[in-house]
Amino acid sequence: MKRYVLQRFLSLVPVLLGITFLSFALMRLAGSDAITEMYSGVGAAVSQETLDAARAKLGLDQPFLVQYFSWLGNMLTGDMGKSFVSGRDVFDTFLSKLPATLLLAAMSILLTVAVSVPLGVASAVAHQKARTARNASARSACSLLDSVVRLVSFIGNSMPNFFVALLLMHFLAIRLGWLPVIASGVTLTGAVMPTLTLAIAMSAKYLRQVRAAVLDELSKDYVTGAKARGVSDGVILTKSVLRSSLMTIVTLLALSIGSLLGGTAIVETIFMWDGVGKLAVDAIMMRDYPLIQAYVVWMAIIYVGVNLAADLLYLVLDPRVRYGKQ
Repeated sequence: MKRYVLQRFLSLVPVLLGITFLSFALMRLAGSDAITEMYSGVGAAVSQETLDAARAKLGLDQPFLVQYFSWLGNMLTGDMGKSFVSGRDVFDTFLSKLPATLLLAAMSILLTVAVSVPLGVASAVAHQKARTARNASARSACSLLDSVVRLVSFIGNSMPNFFVALLLMHFLAIRLGWLPVIASGVTLTGAVMPTLTLAIAMSAKYLRQVRAAVLDELSKDYVTGAKARGVSDGVILTKSVLRSSLMTIVTLLALSIGSLLGGTAIVETIFMWDGVGKLAVDAIMMRDYPLIQAYVVWMAIIYVGVNLAADLLYLVLDPRVRYGKQ
């Protein structure tokens, strides 16, 4: 197991280097830079000499590989450079936006799990009972519950985040006046609508996956054997079925946490939530290369780190995986 963990850690190094190199190259192929964006709004003609001098001051006149390895060397020593637009330290700027994204991610994950896991399990159990129930009324009630949960999941999956955000803003903020349209600072009140927007989409996806995983476990022989031995349905569900379904839930959580910690750019921009995602959108618009590169590095570390944590958690949850790795 230790050898497996070490191999996974070592395999992350070329992945991170490849991501930083590709992102650095793609930004240089964008056709403009921070100097062009800064002087485009001046409203007056700017000489080429002025533009060249500004680029030379920021090191943008250097060859691509020189710029990349210079940035990489500085980053490995903890220096992520200065913002081309604000002149502030990139690392400090990034850290100042991180608490807002962490709060939004934590609230969204908690709400998603609290809604989707119980409903997904209830839908799967209702579907199973509808197939085996002898009483017509009980069969009809179980089938209705399963159909309603599946319909809600289908509707949630069909609506993109920006559409859900606009609906929430219209009804909760404009029509009812319960919440502010735009978040004024990092507050719990301002986080309600962004959290609901993210949780609705994730819960719809989780519902289908949890339902499918629980249904698959309920159809296995060990469940039939446990029922034949007189074990109650509640004990089978909590002690065996849910534990076996945790692999699916952990996989979903790993993907969602990586996305949320990377900042949900669309949602944060719509609600003016001052997090990492909005910072990345603003940096892209201004061609602020150091901030964009810091965001890319953060996203890469988050995704590979969360996936590694999920793999290690698989070893704990499922002995078959652990024995296979050994």
